[in-house]
Amino acid sequence: MSHPRPTKITVHAELQEHFDEILTPEALHFLTRLHDQFAGRRQERLNERMLQRKSIENGRNLRFLPETAPIREDATWQVAGAGPGLEDRRVEITGPTDRKMTINALNSGAKAWLADLEDATSPTWSNVIGGQVSLFDAIRGRIDYTSDDGKEYRVTASETPTIVMRPRGWHLVEKHLGYTDRAGSTRAASASLVDFGLYFFHNAQALIDGGRGPYFYLPKLENHLEARLWDDVFTFSENALGIPHGTIRATVLIETISAAFEMDEILFELKDHAAGLNAGRWDYIFSLIKNFRDRGRSFVLPDRSEITMTVPFMRAYTELLVQTCHKRGAHAIGGMSAFIPNRRDPEVTASALEKVAADKRREAGDGFDGTWVAHPGLIEAARSEFDAVLGDRPNQVSRQRPEVSVTAASLVDLSGITHEVTDAGVRSNVSVALRYIESWLRGVGAAAIDNLMEDAATAEISRSQLWQWIRQGIVTTSGTPITRSYVEGVLHDVMRSMDRSLADRFDDAENIVRMVALEDDFPTFLTIPAYAHYLVDTAPAREEVAA
Repeated sequence: MSHPRPTKITVHAELQEHFDEILTPEALHFLTRLHDQFAGRRQERLNERMLQRKSIENGRNLRFLPETAPIREDATWQVAGAGPGLEDRRVEITGPTDRKMTINALNSGAKAWLADLEDATSPTWSNVIGGQVSLFDAIRGRIDYTSDDGKEYRVTASETPTIVMRPRGWHLVEKHLGYTDRAGSTRAASASLVDFGLYFFHNAQALIDGGRGPYFYLPKLENHLEARLWDDVFTFSENALGIPHGTIRATVLIETISAAFEMDEILFELKDHAAGLNAGRWDYIFSLIKNFRDRGRSFVLPDRSEITMTVPFMRAYTELLVQTCHKRGAHAIGGMSAFIPNRRDPEVTASALEKVAADKRREAGDGFDGTWVAHPGLIEAARSEFDAVLGDRPNQVSRQRPEVSVTAASLVDLSGITHEVTDAGVRSNVSVALRYIESWLRGVGAAAIDNLMEDAATAEISRSQLWQWIRQGIVTTSGTPITRSYVEGVLHDVMRSMDRSLADRFDDAENIVRMVALEDDFPTFLTIPAYAHYLVDTAPAREEVAA
């Protein structure tokens, strides 16, 4: 008779400086317990994602779920809402968690900081655990940094933003940590559970003691069952550490087309922990392309620059998000405009400020309670627009938007879009995908490219549009058929135009672009094969814990 083996998390990478403060036996034991409880359910949810994608590819349209209609129609239930330090979120700054960017975010003057371990972070082992070290030190008021040229960085702000940490999505794994289950099978750990678990275990009580709390942004959710899984993770973790139920607060990014049909249900599942929803615009556009890429030319989007927040399907999505949030006592947080200032070019800076102000003016006017910026130089422009609407009020949740009426057809309404693709649009997508991936391979997950802040989501739009344009036989406005050979030629030209160095990763980036944009198979996320092939640097097991 066989007996269950002890479960464990094993570290398969070298421990760098201060990593032992994060990867303690107690923390690894907590990660093990999380995987014991939730690794199987996570895999079930991912299997359901695959089935839904196949269903959409085969012609089924998304709809508001009839079986959850009672949740949508019940006007009485409300979510927990803002926790301490989250009452006013009018401007949030986003960015990775390396030490320099952490200090800059804390000094920024924003109301909240999205400490991003997801799309703005390249998931190298150094970045993943180094980011946890940065957060650990920042929460304890002891973070500093000295650059290679001797410049010193310190937190000098008298009031720092509330930290809202974004873990990686359910679809990603952390290959530098292995989870061995009771059958003795070892597989890569869940990146979501690793990021959440290490941060929560080390920092939850310190955050509470500091008058705030453990707050999270939840990325890439596709339905309410994935939200239920997160809620169960939260409840389990609160119980495990003896923290009162409901202390955790989560803001869900509505950045997949399927999640837009289940916003009420997602809030309901997270009811005791929900603070709000966020309009994650770039991933949302990518999700629409990904899910409908084989559904014909009516689902072909034009040059990325032409997909604005005022086109019908984006307008419907954001209007419904505000209405849903305010009906349930939740905050509606706007998305990130990609324009950034350039201190070497006053004209670029003036244009960026003007465009960001217009974007935030629209969001504040539509009822959003706050918004994102990607650069400290944009905070004042964004704050001014929200100040003009909010005044001294911390939010505008009381604005219920009863006039909004969004149908299932509205959420995929591509009318009013030209569907026109230009030669310049093709070249831009090739250039952005190549240069962003090259930056990502060097460990930089948020990159300024052509005066825009690009992250994994915008690179996903670029490569998925290329894939779709090729498969749908699109011809540019100049009469150029978009074929694989044509895109390969553009890729070759863009590669030749790059300033090369011995340390660059352009050759690897070119291989990835070919893999995710030019092959017959369409990887669901470019980061999955890119991570597996290029960022995993394992070593013999160094440390483990049994449960």
